[in-house]
Amino acid sequence: MKILIIGGSGHVSGAVCRECLQRGHDVTVLTRGRRPVDPRVKAISADRNDAAAMRAAFADPALRFNAVIDCICYAPEEMAVMLELFRSRCQQLVFVSTDFVFDPAQRRFPQSVDAPILADDDNGNQSYGYKKSLCEQLLHRESADSDLSWTVFRPCHIYGGNSRLGCFPCHCRDVDILARLQRNETITLVDGGHFLQQPILVDDLAVTIASCLGNSLAARRTFNMAGPDIVESAAYYRLIADALGVDLRIRTTPLAEHLQLRPGDRPFLCHRIYSLADLTDAKLTPPNTRLADGIRQHVQNLLAAKPA
Repeated sequence: MKILIIGGSGHVSGAVCRECLQRGHDVTVLTRGRRPVDPRVKAISADRNDAAAMRAAFADPALRFNAVIDCICYAPEEMAVMLELFRSRCQQLVFVSTDFVFDPAQRRFPQSVDAPILADDDNGNQSYGYKKSLCEQLLHRESADSDLSWTVFRPCHIYGGNSRLGCFPCHCRDVDILARLQRNETITLVDGGHFLQQPILVDDLAVTIASCLGNSLAARRTFNMAGPDIVESAAYYRLIADALGVDLRIRTTPLAEHLQLRPGDRPFLCHRIYSLADLTDAKLTPPNTRLADGIRQHVQNLLAAKPA
């Protein structure tokens, strides 16, 4: 298949690119050219935030693809440009959304894919989750206007590769988290780190995304994406500490106190547990890497990449 990946060198898009190449697909990536891309791909240079540059990059009507995978669409304006460019030039548009589209006030456990999503702009701050939900809504409206097939994935916390470790809200993507733990520093967790989550390894996410390509059972459907293990946030950090061979020291901050200081964190302070039954129903490849194994490899990657 001819595949276009929007991104191609980032955390998620890079993993998707590698998986598509592994499956023998003809891969093109859209990139700003700031980071190297796999030499086996074709590269188109443009800033996806620049609508004029996007239109210029794909001005040739001969540029057509079996599927376009957008890993870095964060705003409805960007999705509108994607639909303008590709509704008649690809058979399938895959959008990597987020589990933060769900309304935190109406979460259920496990959360099904049809649970309520954010219906307003979170007090006017145009939150990450709300903007992703608007992108999803544009795809749903597209169903009435064209024959474009689309598939949406809503991953929860993604780890793996050489990305920064740490989850919401206190140490999210904390560049110093390994050093803090190695120095036996105490880390702060809200409410003792009892919020449940279901982290997914980026390579597992890439495999599932690749398994939807050309799959009619995934057409015009949305899927929750999460790993096979459900753990408390404290247990997530304990696995990191175990991989480093150090003890974990936790300081707890009360939920009410944290929200008083950082009210914008409210959407992140909830259990993130998901039903993945729809993946099996659509014959997609489900994530299967156990969290302890994935965290151990992730820590090894980061330690190996650290300058001597």
